[in-house]
Amino acid sequence: MTTHTRPLGTTGPRVSALGLGCMGMSALYGEADRDEAIATIHAALDAGVTLLDTGDFYGMGHNELLIGEALRTAPAGLRDSALISVKFGALRDPDGNWSGYDGRPAAVKNFAAYSLQRLGVDHIDVYRIARADSDVPIEETVGAIAELVEKGHVRHIGLSEVGADTVRRAAATAPITDLQIEYSLISRAVEEQILPTTRELGISLTAYGVLSRGLISGHFTPDRELSARDFRAHSPRFQGDNLRHNLDLVEALREVAAAKGVSVAQIAIAWVLSRGEDIVPLIGARTRERLTESLGALDVTLDAADLAAIERAVPEGSAAGDRYPAPQMAHLGTKE
Repeated sequence: MTTHTRPLGTTGPRVSALGLGCMGMSALYGEADRDEAIATIHAALDAGVTLLDTGDFYGMGHNELLIGEALRTAPAGLRDSALISVKFGALRDPDGNWSGYDGRPAAVKNFAAYSLQRLGVDHIDVYRIARADSDVPIEETVGAIAELVEKGHVRHIGLSEVGADTVRRAAATAPITDLQIEYSLISRAVEEQILPTTRELGISLTAYGVLSRGLISGHFTPDRELSARDFRAHSPRFQGDNLRHNLDLVEALREVAAAKGVSVAQIAIAWVLSRGEDIVPLIGARTRERLTESLGALDVTLDAADLAAIERAVPEGSAAGDRYPAPQMAHLGTKE
């Protein structure tokens, strides 16, 4: 059982140094095995992972129901250790299409009511809008979550994929524990303005996409077939020449990992862990096998020589292609 923990901002709880991102257990990466997903959540809790991350729109509520079932069937001691982070606000239709974001105060409270029911809990530990609603000031959205905190339905307020100015405005409205945003060896735009801002304000980062949706895991192959329901089938970084270029970077990273005696995934996760105690990577393991591999990153120590070798293998800005299709890039706090 791991005892590695990190603070979630200056106002939040201590959480496991790695969190478990549960999205892929329900949506966006093709079919998933429900029994294995629940077993993986149980194994994560047993290994000392306390932070479970989800979104109410992952599988249109499926992911929250899955986590609720996993918590109900987990041994009591493990169940009580779980901290749940929920994203809300993304609007979808019955065909799975995306149709914007809703951050109106009434909508915030409506989304929360449904999440509490699906999860089977009396409070949400961290609550955040998935993307800022361009039609609603962030102060109004955060203010609505603050009212939920006052009533005990939510414990802490987070942010997701917003820029430095929005972080400041939100933090001036209510205490913010963390900003959830993509951060990996090949997605480093947060280092320019966002990370200095969160550090100034005592806000942590929960970093998702640390393996860039499997692209830099060491397990993705150029001939892998992706279903139309798999997000990666439409992601620029997984297309044609972009994919070939990015997998060449992975092979260079594999040499560094081999010299260190670890896997590609472990060195990529360890790199994110090395960026500071205020960064909590979210690992998107869907199976116990991948979970075990990812948790091994906690035992990897990178010295200056290791970091220099990683930088040579995967220089900053070396990835080909955006991390989202163009329409979705418009909603991000960073444009890389």
